[in-house]
Amino acid sequence: MNDRKKREGFSVRSVVATGIGAAVFFVLMKFIAIPTGIPNTTVNVAEGWLALIASLFGPVVGLLVGFIGHTLNDAVTYGSPWWSWVIADAIFGLLLGFGKKYLALEYGDLSTKKLIQFNIWQAISNVIVWLIIAPIGDILIYKEPAQKVFLQGAVTAFVNTLSVAIIGSLLLVAYVKSRPKKSSLRSE
Repeated sequence: MNDRKKREGFSVRSVVATGIGAAVFFVLMKFIAIPTGIPNTTVNVAEGWLALIASLFGPVVGLLVGFIGHTLNDAVTYGSPWWSWVIADAIFGLLLGFGKKYLALEYGDLSTKKLIQFNIWQAISNVIVWLIIAPIGDILIYKEPAQKVFLQGAVTAFVNTLSVAIIGSLLLVAYVKSRPKKSSLRSE
């Protein structure tokens, strides 16, 4: 029965996680963004939230939360989505979600080694999406000047890496502390 559920697609839990995750991502992105001094570039605490959701629910939920949350933010804030950055956030959620099986947060265990490896992976993912995908998307879709978009991408990669390293790591640790350890229950 459980295998059948997995083959049928998205679970109810994943749908709910996507909806709630995207809503929280939108609120954090809209109302808790700290300007960096570079136009249209902010310290974004929503990325730490995305790291938690993607790590708990996997790449598909991570992709959808990043895509929906960023699209909603852009539509409400600017009147229309900036697709190159929406796609970059979606890919960031996807990449972070690939760590779900490795982290295995549902078992209540997050070693220092796993946390360090998570932060190395999120830093690499930030570089991929903000130094490569977003700027190239800006150039191809919007004909933006390369110097401008690569500067924005570099700043975003740096501040998002810090945001996820601090906020994302704290959220992961808090979540794990709230869960019982896998071996904490014994049969008698």
